[in-house]
Amino acid sequence: MEYSTFGRHVAIDVWGVDFEKLNNSEFLEHHMVEAAEACGATVLSVQAKQFEPQGATVLVMLSESHISIHTYPEKGFAALDCYTCGDTVDPQVAIDYLVSILEPKEFHAKKLIRGIGEMEVVTPEVKKAVIQA
Repeated sequence: MEYSTFGRHVAIDVWGVDFEKLNNSEFLEHHMVEAAEACGATVLSVQAKQFEPQGATVLVMLSESHISIHTYPEKGFAALDCYTCGDTVDPQVAIDYLVSILEPKEFHAKKLIRGIGEMEVVTPEVKKAVIQA
């Protein structure tokens, strides 16, 4: 079987996020797994680190690649990214879900199209996903 090298990598900086959301690795871990499931990715493992006096890093390893976040709660800032290989899992869905949860006042995003030769950089349309209860 031959596999495609095509992939999409969405990176987003979010600003103006509530301190408590960014300073809770368990909260972030839960919602990052939910984001992975929302985009149809397969979660292989999760690693989270709560820093003192504040901040968190969470990495969700996917069969398709990863979702990660690193937070600076004291600045209301987080750096998120999601990379997925192939064309069946859309990382933008995961990012949109996380933006809905984090509710930033401001964000800046870029999408890299990878594995097809020279990388293509585009500005994605970020939407606040509708969260099903």
